[in-house]
Amino acid sequence: MSPLIGVLVIGLGLAFAITSYLAHQGSIALPLLSSVRVDGKALVWTLFITVATAVIFGLAPALKMSGKNLQDALKDSGPGMSEGKKHERLRAALVISELALACVLLVGAGLLLHSFLRVLDVDLGFEPSRTAAIKVDFKDSDNGAQRGVVLQETLQRVRAIPGIEAAGISDNLPLDMNRAWFLRAKGTDYREGEVPGTFVYVVTPGYLNTMGMRLLAGRDVSWEDGSKSEQVVIVNQTAARRLWPGEDPIGRTALVNTGEARVIGVIADVHESNAEKDPGWQMYLSAAQYRPMGAELVVRTKLPPEVLAASVMSALRSLNPAQPATAFRPIQQIVDHSVSPRRFFVMLVSIFAALGLVLASLGIYGVISYSVTRQTQEIGIRMALGATSVRVQIGVIGKTLRLALIGIAIGAAASFAVARGITSLLFAVQPNDPPTFTMTILLLSAVAFVAGYVPARRASRINPMSALRSN
Repeated sequence: MSPLIGVLVIGLGLAFAITSYLAHQGSIALPLLSSVRVDGKALVWTLFITVATAVIFGLAPALKMSGKNLQDALKDSGPGMSEGKKHERLRAALVISELALACVLLVGAGLLLHSFLRVLDVDLGFEPSRTAAIKVDFKDSDNGAQRGVVLQETLQRVRAIPGIEAAGISDNLPLDMNRAWFLRAKGTDYREGEVPGTFVYVVTPGYLNTMGMRLLAGRDVSWEDGSKSEQVVIVNQTAARRLWPGEDPIGRTALVNTGEARVIGVIADVHESNAEKDPGWQMYLSAAQYRPMGAELVVRTKLPPEVLAASVMSALRSLNPAQPATAFRPIQQIVDHSVSPRRFFVMLVSIFAALGLVLASLGIYGVISYSVTRQTQEIGIRMALGATSVRVQIGVIGKTLRLALIGIAIGAAASFAVARGITSLLFAVQPNDPPTFTMTILLLSAVAFVAGYVPARRASRINPMSALRSN
């Protein structure tokens, strides 16, 4: 029972360590993740399964040995004798199964990790690094002219703070809260459902530049685009391509909700809700012409946001003493939260794959080490007859690699089927991704080699005379 108790202690230690690690992952935005712990009921059930498994797998060989002829058992139990083929095949089958399972887990983890890296490489349409946002409370009495003056004064004071390179205000941020409005090309009739809703952002001058968004044509909104001037709109390239195919959209008239607006710019597509989905239609309106849902002050700086928090809050309260105390949110944090479900899934699968790899390597080592111990006299006789240490090592490692290759081949075949089953979870990665399969095969082969090398080296150091005397 002592080995079982040791295994349980190690397993419980890993369980507590992993759950504690997951609970402190602030970049993963999953409900109640911070409260994750080793539940008592789950712990009792796990202990029951573990003990039951140990009893079942220990009972089978015990029953087999109790019913075996004593004389036959003694024939096969000498210290220098190789065991029967049935025992050898059983242990080999266990090693092959462990390697096959580890291969499936590693391929799955590799495909998901590759997908996650592809998600991180997606061009979001903006630069989240060195930018942060803070909510702003302002009073405009629902008057566009007054709103323009208040927001312009706010930005002037914020931009004057040392360390701030750029600043702008928007009522919504990409990959955060969004809403959709009506956008159409004037003079064009559309069938019902032909034109989707358009994500709308009410912004001030400088917001696009602060966020690192790319203006492809035309100009940004300006403070001259006020309540008494012609209403203007900036559209993204996807909306421009669909509304005015093959034409220059600059200067065209668009229908925005129930009014008209002149298109003054075209901006590169921005992933507004999910990095893994194609960008939808987007439009950017002047905050002095349209009523915003709120206000997010975005600043670009090389300094940590918390260093600027006091100065920014002082500037905001100089215009509005009722400005509530709020903290900066790094834009990168918003991006991280948007990919956190995939990050969490990759993390879990990777943990299981790593455990599977450890079990497989221990299984290989245990079987080969036991086999070498059982064949001590046999190896001693071979070395007494002239076999070199290198030849003995090659023999043991060769046996290890044969088992490994069989397990890897079975696991690779199973991995193809499993990979097709998780295609919906992959992003820009094929289920038969060659780099993933290649790296998995090389990793498992290397682990098998190392696991076999230790007992092989021990076997090559057997003293022939000592081995012959041990009979």
